[in-house]
Amino acid sequence: MARTSVSTLTAKQDRFVLEYLVDLNATKAAIRAGYSEATASEQGYQLLQNTSVSAAIVAAQAARAERTEITADRVLRHWWSIATADPNELMQHRRINCRACWPEVEPFDATRAPHPDCVECAGEGHSSVHVVDTRNIKGPARLLYAGVKTTKDGLEIKVRDQDKAMENVARHLGMFVDKLEAKVAHSYSEISDDELDRDIEVLLAKKVN
Repeated sequence: MARTSVSTLTAKQDRFVLEYLVDLNATKAAIRAGYSEATASEQGYQLLQNTSVSAAIVAAQAARAERTEITADRVLRHWWSIATADPNELMQHRRINCRACWPEVEPFDATRAPHPDCVECAGEGHSSVHVVDTRNIKGPARLLYAGVKTTKDGLEIKVRDQDKAMENVARHLGMFVDKLEAKVAHSYSEISDDELDRDIEVLLAKKVN
């Protein structure tokens, strides 16, 4: 995997670069790279501020994108499609007419809307859940659909988390800044791992006291 300057990275930093590419989670990457779990959040943030580490990440991401033809734009479009998909293209809750709604209409149409002046249902009709034939789903709704399973109460249509998808879009666009990241000084970007560990321990001690 490509590196901008491998000699400028420590073994743990180099490992962090590889682990960060797995899920883009700096804290988890720091832990997997061998940093202390107690300081992993701060370590992860500071590693991303290190110019050598960030350059190595960019180079590795570019190499992977070229190799797999997966680009940031494609990923962003994928999350955006899920976040903005209309669940009604998968399933709908409908109010349908009762038998007394349209007595003059034969044969009975079970999909018709309730009659607003029906004396039986007062225009409320009946509740009905309709699920589309998933073989025919297209576009964003296809990405939103995550499968179906049978439960004791009937069918359960599984969908992807749209709130999480929107959060991923926002993070890709840099709309979120974690409180911790906003508070950590940027002057640490070029110090060694040992120096960073010492400073973080001091900060944590201050929080406890």
